[in-house]
Amino acid sequence: MRHPIVLCLAAALATTGCEKIRGNQVERTFQDVNVVDESNLSDIMLTVADPNEAVTYFKRTAEEQPDRTDIQRGLGQSLVRASRFPEATVVFAKLVKQKDATDDDRVDYADALIRAGEWPRAEEVLDTIPPTHETFKRYRLEAMVADSNKEWKKADSFYETAVGLTTKPASVLNNWGYSKLTRGDFAEAERLFTDSIRSDDKLFTAKNNLVLARGAQRKYTLPVMPMDQVERAQLLHTLGLSAVKQGDVETAKNLLREAVDTHPQHFEAAVRSLRALESAG
Repeated sequence: MRHPIVLCLAAALATTGCEKIRGNQVERTFQDVNVVDESNLSDIMLTVADPNEAVTYFKRTAEEQPDRTDIQRGLGQSLVRASRFPEATVVFAKLVKQKDATDDDRVDYADALIRAGEWPRAEEVLDTIPPTHETFKRYRLEAMVADSNKEWKKADSFYETAVGLTTKPASVLNNWGYSKLTRGDFAEAERLFTDSIRSDDKLFTAKNNLVLARGAQRKYTLPVMPMDQVERAQLLHTLGLSAVKQGDVETAKNLLREAVDTHPQHFEAAVRSLRALESAG
């Protein structure tokens, strides 16, 4: 009579063991799913989510898991997206001290420092990054720092390297052109702004800078490039102000009148500029 009891007990133990194994497997499976979901959520927060909502998400997660470098990284990046630069520099300062911090983290730290206006500290951070770390963002920042120090040869070299490391060079070409503009090299600035627009014809800043470079050379016609009616009016206004700066007042008046006539709505800024010129005689 004992045999059935032993068999039943053995079967019960085996069943319990199987359930335990299966339970562990299920738990591990759900842990894996949670990791994947969390990774996807972090990516979403860093790309399409509202920047301040992303900050809230990463802050909460960082409080729950303070040792997670990837969460600290996400918090720093989301603070930059939210234009909360001083806060971002604090986060990145702690992050770069972690053992698993990367050179990309140091580049992001330098970027946050520049955005916060802390140029000397940004330069110090960039100097800690080995020259073998050759990325577009690193060289773009190096160029900006060299620009701020008026180290023109270094700036040109860094800008050229950065342009060669990206398939979307419009913004760095615009920065390089503005550097040339501030140095008084208007023809070279015009070329770089033109290249920037060719790379991204929606970049209005480059269009406006191109008009400034042309105005500085007394070229008072708009170049051929894509622009809507509002943009055309704004660029004519910029060109008119450039003409004033050159002392070509009558040309400026004509350009401002054209800007007012071109704008589909009332163009208050151009109207004020025109009235000021006309009242001055």
